[in-house]
Formats: sequence, C-alpha cells, structure tokens
Amino acid sequence: MKCRHCGTLLSNVFVDLESSPPSNSYLDCGMLKVPEQWYPLKVMVCDYCWLVQTMDIVDADKMFSDDYAYFSSYSSSWLNHASDYVNTMVVRFNLNDKSNVVEIAANDGYLLQYIKEKDMPCYGIEPTHSTAIAARKKGIEIIEEFFSEGMAKELVVQKNHADLMIANNVLAHVPNINDFLKGFVVLLKAEGIATFEFPHLLNLVQNNQFDTIYHEHYSYLSLTAIQTIFKENGLCIFDVEELTTHGGSLRVYSQRNDTGIQVIENSVNKLITLEKEKKVCSLKYYQNFQCRVEKIKIDFLDFLIQAKKSESMVIAYGAAAKGNTIMNFSGIHSDLISYVVDKNPNKVGKYMPGSRLPIVEESTIRIDKPKYIVIFPWNIKEEVMSQLSYISEWNGNFVIAIPELEIIKA
Repeated sequence: MKCRHCGTLLSNVFVDLESSPPSNSYLDCGMLKVPEQWYPLKVMVCDYCWLVQTMDIVDADKMFSDDYAYFSSYSSSWLNHASDYVNTMVVRFNLNDKSNVVEIAANDGYLLQYIKEKDMPCYGIEPTHSTAIAARKKGIEIIEEFFSEGMAKELVVQKNHADLMIANNVLAHVPNINDFLKGFVVLLKAEGIATFEFPHLLNLVQNNQFDTIYHEHYSYLSLTAIQTIFKENGLCIFDVEELTTHGGSLRVYSQRNDTGIQVIENSVNKLITLEKEKKVCSLKYYQNFQCRVEKIKIDFLDFLIQAKKSESMVIAYGAAAKGNTIMNFSGIHSDLISYVVDKNPNKVGKYMPGSRLPIVEESTIRIDKPKYIVIFPWNIKEEVMSQLSYISEWNGNFVIAIPELEIIKA
C-alpha cells in the first residue's frame, strides 16, 4: 500500500488489531443468520510525510451506508460543544445573516441547527441517508453525497462560495484526503475560513486510545502531518486550539494559501514545536504502542473473567465504535458482557458487529441491577456516570478500560 497523501510505499506498522467488521455496521435479527465480513485492521506510518493511516481495505460506501447509526445529537455535551463553537465563530469572524455557512459531514444537523437559529444561510453535505433525514426534519438543507473537489466545483455554480466551512470529525474518515481538501479551496470565498476538528495523534499515543482505531478512520492526525498536507493542497493553517473532546482533539483554522488574510498565530508554531519534541517524525515514537495495547487487552479480559467466576453481572454502556474495536480485538462476546445499553433508538434492538451483543434500552439496567457497567465512550464518561448515578442504589460500579483499567464506585 502507498501513502494516501504522498504516495510513499508503506512498510512501518504502528499497530495491528488483527481483524473486525466495520465498527458501525450494526446487525438486525435477520443478519444474525449469516456470516459477517471481517477485514484486517492494521495501521501504518508513512516515514516521509508522517501520516498515520489504516491499511486501505474497506470501501467507504460499505461503511457509510444508508442505515449508518451514528447520530451526533444523542450526547448533550457534544451539543453544548457545537453551540459554543457557533457562538465563537460568529463573534470572531463577524458572521451575519449574509454569511454563507457550509458543514461537511453535517450528520443529523447537530451543529447547523444553531447556525439556522441565527438566521444565517447554511446547508450541509452528508452522505449517510439516515442522518440526512434527521437533519432535514430540523429544517436544514442537506446534499446527500460525499464531498470532493468535483462536487465543490458543482456547488460553486449552483450556490455561493462559503464564508465559513466546518468539518468536525470527518477528516479522519476521508479515503482521498488530497481531493477532499482541494474541495475546500474551491468552495471557500477568497477570505473565507475553514475549521477542522479531529482527535490529536499525540493523545492517541500517550493515552493508549487504540479503540479510536477502526476502518472508518482512514487517518490519525498530528498537526505536523496536517500542516504539510494542507499546504500542498492549497490551504494555510493560521490557528490551532487543543480541545478536550473525543479524548483530546485539535481545532485547526485554515484559509486559502493564495488569498487568505488571517495572521498566523503563535499557537501553530508552539504545537509544531511540541510535536517535534515528542519526536512524531521518528519511527521510534510509534514502536512500543502494540505492547501497550496488548496489556490493556489482557487486563480487561482478566477483569471480565474474574467477574464471570464470581457470578457478577457485567454490561456495557454506549454502543460506540470504540466498544466494537476493543471487544473484537479482545474476542469478547455475551458470555463476558451480557449486553450494551444505548440511548440512540436507531441502535436499540440491533446487535454489535462481531461480538453480536444485543443493544437494549437503559430501562434494562434498573431491572437487572448489574454490578459492573463498562463505559465504552470513555470520552464522555462524566456525562454517562451522572446519567447512571442511580446504580449506587445497589452498589454498582463503572469500569473504564482505557488508558488503563479503572473501576469506579458509583
């Protein structure tokens, strides 16, 4: 395989998680009767541009299907994040009712609803039919396609150029990162702004966040790699912020190389310097991650086996892709974790890919009174523990597997 950005032949393995089905390919009852398609899940490091990337195995249209089950609006903390973002952008860049806002990967309208509330023209690009329907119900215009340079050229003819383009947690999902970024250059106004949010590679490595690795994530991004990729595709990064979302993310502010007027902030060089100190441009930085991942797997399995021996019921909360990665890598099934609870009705009644754990409503928790609840979306663990604080009534406990095994009394 060659690097998705620079074309260098890849030979350096970051981590090998063996194989699994695509993490958001949830099963219905009928699908339990047939075998699933499992794919190798191996991540490589390009030693030329330092883009960390999943091996090119699964086509995007197989992962982002019509019944895609990830809906952003089921996390209150994420909705607050989106609302705060909109307020910040309006003030910083003087957006008004004549500004044109475009969100790439608009999902269920979780963010554009706040743009719409301010009476600013906006529309979203969202290829998954299920989430596009949800966004339209909020009165948001959605173009149901994958974004690309070719699509951007069509949009320029049909609509106005964009004052602000938003791309939250989509850059990692793009198989052709060069074509994707060129589309921003085409669609942006001369002085337009594009912001991108994505999990920061430094946090993935430092905090053992291997469960954020799955086939839908084609890339794992450092600012060092992104700065090079942006520049070669016509974009200039002028500011960067470190966020707490998704276990530690970056918000990158960019503009067109040729016409942008924003001054480059010190934050960019400061973070590039930090990554240089951490040696992200050295293969040594990536070499012991596999051993740390395997230790987490062993510790988690040991906990589940001991709970099984003591006849203590273990369930999980959050039918998230994170959970699918750790369960399929660890070989966990319903003999060790009984089921998964989720508040998204689009997931309830289905089964987790690979492990085939049933996904049930939260009301089941009060009925079964499990001793342990494993929180798969550890990035919102405070929100989940607050929501499920009632398990203290029967001395229940929360369990976090990453960055290391932790048992928290409710």
